[in-house]
Amino acid sequence: SVDGRQRLIHSHGQTTADEVYKVLYGQLDRLVDMVVYPESQQDVELLIDLAKTHDVCLVPYGGGTSVSCALQLPQNETRSIVSVDMRRMDKILWIDHENFRAGVQAGITGKDLEERLERVGYTSGHEPDSLELSTLGGWIATNASGMKKNKYGNIEDIVESLTMVTASGVIEQGPAMPRQSMGIQPDQLAFGSEGNMGIISSAVIKIHKLPEAKKFGSLVFPNFEVGIQFLYALTQTGTLPASIRLLDNIQFRFGSSLKGEPTKMEEIMGKIQKFFLLKVKKFDPNELVAATIVMEGTKEEVAYQSKLINRLAKEFGGIAGGSTNGQRGYMLTYAIAYIRDFLTDFHIIGETYETTVPWNKVQAVIDAVAVQVAQKHKEYNLPGRPYISPRITQLYHTGVCIYFTHGFSTMGVENPDKIFSEIEHVLRETIMAAGGSISHHHGVGKIRKDFMKHTISPAAGDLIKEIKRANDPQNIFGISNNIFAE
Repeated sequence: SVDGRQRLIHSHGQTTADEVYKVLYGQLDRLVDMVVYPESQQDVELLIDLAKTHDVCLVPYGGGTSVSCALQLPQNETRSIVSVDMRRMDKILWIDHENFRAGVQAGITGKDLEERLERVGYTSGHEPDSLELSTLGGWIATNASGMKKNKYGNIEDIVESLTMVTASGVIEQGPAMPRQSMGIQPDQLAFGSEGNMGIISSAVIKIHKLPEAKKFGSLVFPNFEVGIQFLYALTQTGTLPASIRLLDNIQFRFGSSLKGEPTKMEEIMGKIQKFFLLKVKKFDPNELVAATIVMEGTKEEVAYQSKLINRLAKEFGGIAGGSTNGQRGYMLTYAIAYIRDFLTDFHIIGETYETTVPWNKVQAVIDAVAVQVAQKHKEYNLPGRPYISPRITQLYHTGVCIYFTHGFSTMGVENPDKIFSEIEHVLRETIMAAGGSISHHHGVGKIRKDFMKHTISPAAGDLIKEIKRANDPQNIFGISNNIFAE
């Protein structure tokens, strides 16, 4: 397609300041010249051959949900650029009911994958916030993580094998196996490749029978520090629910404000709970925080987890908040991007940043970000107060993933997108200086390219670049993300 609207859609991701804001209030620096829609492995191979013959730059496109400027077109690219929309390659090719795996084309969206698997009694267990639009290929290319990783794993745990078509041919390795010791595994080049190495066309993934039982839960703690202590203790038990998240006071109040009109009974119960929290337990309404929980498995597993979690929570002064609040908290997750877009129309710009942090650096990173946000807000003389709110979304044996939501009013502010980008860059510097990582699952793209030198050694970077040069000497896949960004 050379339709102008399609070219525009395929020329950006969902990064607020550098992409969404420009689409709404300015213009993108460049659009792709054409969009193509392969429907098979053969189509992909033919397309790459044509690109090599005519020296065309190819950009793989999945759901367009990137928030790292990974779809931002390189300014110095002089060749024609073609976006390769993979979403017609959306089939489940086969299901192995005996060994619990499925062969799936990489263009399938998370929503379609789960709906089709559920019809035959299965789930992949991978549920990122972008589930509705993001694709299997995109998950692999960004090293994605889903909210239920405690039970089902991150994407690298879910994928057993894959096929990636590169400028030099097809990369794949034998039949899928639970694990193989075979030397350097070439298909690992696809994980985190961010469009630089080739087009991921299909994968073999693990699937699971739908859980016998599923239960939501929520807990309320007096403050964020106590909530972190609870999560640390829970991790040490070795028994984690499918998902558990800790929301700070700001997000707790924000979520509460979005509740629907309560029934009379709900209103009465709400008043009783509020009285108990504030008057009996003496919780400060401006300090209390909430944890939302999803438990999945057999009835016995879920019952055991629920009992353990509630018993441990009591040791830290936690109070059960009910399953309805827990379920509402997870539904809000899928609405965040829509809320962001809604607020953009009201001159509010916002974004989320995530990072991985060792347990002993969690509070230090959170505090450092809060201080830096306040300082930059004052330095740029921005109106009102900034919105900055952390939540802990993933637990690991050695640390956590922290998600920050940051925003401010753009009313009367000149070049707010430029200011936001500058602040975001400083915040990533702050995060890493305080002990956090470059990213947990959003990836590097172009927005975090300057931090790669603090993430891998020069020799490691050179090795990756040499592999790229050997495999793609014409730089057909020239989107130039992460280590390849200018």
